[in-house]
Amino acid sequence: MTENRSTPSPDEKTAAEQGEALAVQRSLTGIPARILFVVGIGMSLFHLWYNSFGVISEVERNAAHFSFILLMGFFIYPLSKKHPGRTLGVDVVLALLGCAAGLYLIFFEDALHARNQVPILRDLIFAGLSIVLLLEITRRCTGWLIPILSLFLLSYVTFLGPHFSGLMQFRGVTYERLLYRMYFAPDGIFGSIATISSTYVFLFILFGAFLLRSGAGDFVLKLAMSLMGRSIGGPAKMAVVASGLMGSISGSAVANTVSTGSLTIPLMKRTGFRPHFAGGVEAAASTGGQLMPPIMGAGAFIMAEWTRIPYLHIIGVATIPALMYFMSVIFMIHLRAQRRGLTPPKDSEIPRTRDVLREGWPFIIPIAVLIGLLMYGFTPTYAASIAIVSVVAASWLRKETRMGLGAIAEALYLGAKNMVSTGVVLLCAGIIVGIVLMTGMGTVFSIVAMDLSGGNLFLMIILVALASLILGMGLPVTAAYIVLAVLAAPAMQMMGISLLAAHMLIFWYSQDSNVTPPVALAAYTAAGIAGSKPLQTGWESWKLAKGLYLIPLLFCYTPILFEGPLWLVIEAAASGLVGLFAFAILSEGYFFRPAGIVMRLSFGLVTVLSFWPGYVTNGVGFLLFLALGVVQYLGTRKPAKATASAVVSGD
Repeated sequence: MTENRSTPSPDEKTAAEQGEALAVQRSLTGIPARILFVVGIGMSLFHLWYNSFGVISEVERNAAHFSFILLMGFFIYPLSKKHPGRTLGVDVVLALLGCAAGLYLIFFEDALHARNQVPILRDLIFAGLSIVLLLEITRRCTGWLIPILSLFLLSYVTFLGPHFSGLMQFRGVTYERLLYRMYFAPDGIFGSIATISSTYVFLFILFGAFLLRSGAGDFVLKLAMSLMGRSIGGPAKMAVVASGLMGSISGSAVANTVSTGSLTIPLMKRTGFRPHFAGGVEAAASTGGQLMPPIMGAGAFIMAEWTRIPYLHIIGVATIPALMYFMSVIFMIHLRAQRRGLTPPKDSEIPRTRDVLREGWPFIIPIAVLIGLLMYGFTPTYAASIAIVSVVAASWLRKETRMGLGAIAEALYLGAKNMVSTGVVLLCAGIIVGIVLMTGMGTVFSIVAMDLSGGNLFLMIILVALASLILGMGLPVTAAYIVLAVLAAPAMQMMGISLLAAHMLIFWYSQDSNVTPPVALAAYTAAGIAGSKPLQTGWESWKLAKGLYLIPLLFCYTPILFEGPLWLVIEAAASGLVGLFAFAILSEGYFFRPAGIVMRLSFGLVTVLSFWPGYVTNGVGFLLFLALGVVQYLGTRKPAKATASAVVSGD
């Protein structure tokens, strides 16, 4: 079998390539590596079994999921980052304890029910052990912020709450009650968030692992190159298309950056783009991968579960905004390439689309199967399970991509390993969500947010954006979405925003940690590939990803999420695109020729009019855009007196 890879092998991947969190991973060899490989395969097979035709209770399923996650997590993430090999023995013990903490709930749940839910000392010991080990593995995967936030909330709900005054005062609960709620109750570690992790999230991550192992990553890159490679700034536009398509496979911004950036960033540099701009393009585009259906990251599944809105409906209404985001990045790229006078690559370097499709059409089958089953009414878990099988079947349509038992085993292991960091975050988020529900903190936050915003929706949106930025400095994207959704979504609903629009806005804003300094995971990953300064690359990616902040405004002020007549949806999308293009001109200072300060501010006015709710203001904005465009175009017929600084400003 010819091995067809677009990404490094499982053991070559760093944490940045595998999930939302950057962390040091242990390189295992020999017996420990084989044990981890077997455990990973077993984990994937177990999840496939109970998500397709297996019968098991929800608590038992989530407890088993917890055991697998902690067992693999302590093997992968060492206690000592400098000397990971020296702490393997300690980590093996912790891994076994974590596994036992989950299995205990499976074997002794009936005994607890027989005692009318009255826990004994042994129950409380294992409950406490689960919390401690979960916080420790979360610290290793994501850093200190999530564990510290969890510890603060655990302290607040037990002994700190009575010391607060006003709305924040909470009388507190006993330690026994807390341990019971976190371990046995449906709103704790093994509650709704764990259910999402053990079902939707795991299967879609496994689906992505099978697609990548079958060679779909190479197909995506070649298809993007064939579609966009011949245009001005082609390699950069190719990065946008590739990241959008790759987002339908991985659902992770950092993974997208690594898998596509290793090819697109060198191409962008070779065609004349500066290294920091090339890295910024890849980071901004890869961030959009988590907004692109049909796989939109773990947050989309949480949104579906919490809002009770069908997942198919969520990905359906998310498609137009996602495409608008990618277009906003392409607008920036096109203007930058024109301003720098860059030319497209040679035709000999660009594959023909029909040749790419002829070679890679089998990779389209699993995506079509997934979407078709969702549209037919099957659950996302069942659809993902069948889609995984279809990946293997489709791979046999071409000799070069056939997946044998070895390749299937690698995909099973890779899916389980990729799930660890995301699973850890989601399980630990169960602590945060459980305490927020226990204390009614979401209602308190809503009241405070209403007071701060004075009942003004736009100010509320700004507060949510600032909160997401602050949370994103230390929380992975999924965790930031969970915290904000629990706290801020009710406040937005109180202002008349629909449930879907509130959650979608928060989901979009929670992505900004990938591209916004001082913590910008995707941008810093791209900087490593581009050989540019991380902070400079981060600012460039933040500038390119402005659609991430502008487009969600349409969720609240227009029916773009198909919450109104179709013609209004189309009008909102068209006007939004005009506004995004005008904003790109304002940002780049170039259209047909360099734009002066007055011209740039005029295009800024077009942006405001295009996003201002109402088809009259949108129409005025469009007419002004046309008028300014004509002035710019006619100006190209006169000798340009642009200075060198005007040509290269912003580079």
